[in-house]
Amino acid sequence: MTPLSVDFMDDLRRLRVLREFRERGSVTATAAALHLTASAVSQQLAGLSRHLGFPVTRPEGRRVVLTPRARRLLDHADAVFARIERARHDLDSWDDVTHGAVTVGAFPTAITGLLPRFLDRVRAAAPALRIRLCEAEPPALFDQLDAGRITVGLAVSFAGSPATADPRYHRVDLGPDELDAALPADHPLAGEERIALTALATEPWVSGDGQGCCGAITATACAAAGFVPDIVHQTNDWQAVAQLVAHGHGVALIPRLAQRSLPDGLVVRPIADPAPRRHLFAAVPEGAQDSPVIDLVLTELRASRE
Repeated sequence: MTPLSVDFMDDLRRLRVLREFRERGSVTATAAALHLTASAVSQQLAGLSRHLGFPVTRPEGRRVVLTPRARRLLDHADAVFARIERARHDLDSWDDVTHGAVTVGAFPTAITGLLPRFLDRVRAAAPALRIRLCEAEPPALFDQLDAGRITVGLAVSFAGSPATADPRYHRVDLGPDELDAALPADHPLAGEERIALTALATEPWVSGDGQGCCGAITATACAAAGFVPDIVHQTNDWQAVAQLVAHGHGVALIPRLAQRSLPDGLVVRPIADPAPRRHLFAAVPEGAQDSPVIDLVLTELRASRE
């Protein structure tokens, strides 16, 4: 076996492509995530194989997959990238002053229901630190995090978000966001303190589409209760959901983060156990959590959920 050269990990750019290929599972998806052509990705992987002296991919049927040796290489590369990230933030915070700028990417209801309180806390704790917000959802949110265009990603555990054990990220659990029943104010159950989901089995429903988190949670919760909801209106805009319910056009499940400025004519009631919920988390590149600035941001995000 030809031994590896001492500079076998010098080409970090190609290693990043290989790392992305591991997460995406195909050359086409990797190219889309990195804003490259598929041929450019293939050339990067082929060049890395030549540099290393062993193949990093192999054909498997009609697919291309990582070789076992490439997977072991990426185990080491994950540690290297985390160390680089840690070094970058260590040098950025050399004077131990929480200043500079941090960009937080988040889904819309987090911007509405969580981040204003977070911004208040950061302004009080670190007046010199500038926080910028941008709306983004997985998978685009994590593409931007990987590219360094955002510093902290705020997301819901759902399809498109990375696995809990993904070595690229340090995750901070921000707890559950329960969904409550939204009813017209004149609904017969509006006076109940808590509502069994089965009591709404024959109602017309307003829900998000099946591709989104809350639409999927609604479908799953109703299925667990033993019925398929009759969805008569579909929208992923929570203000639109609330307005449709307030005007008597159906019932819905609305997450608590979205329960700001609800219209007249609508009431929300907790669902009897088991209450449907989605789980929130913040993510930063592995290694970044050691920065005093990032630690402050993550601490204030946690505190904003209490």
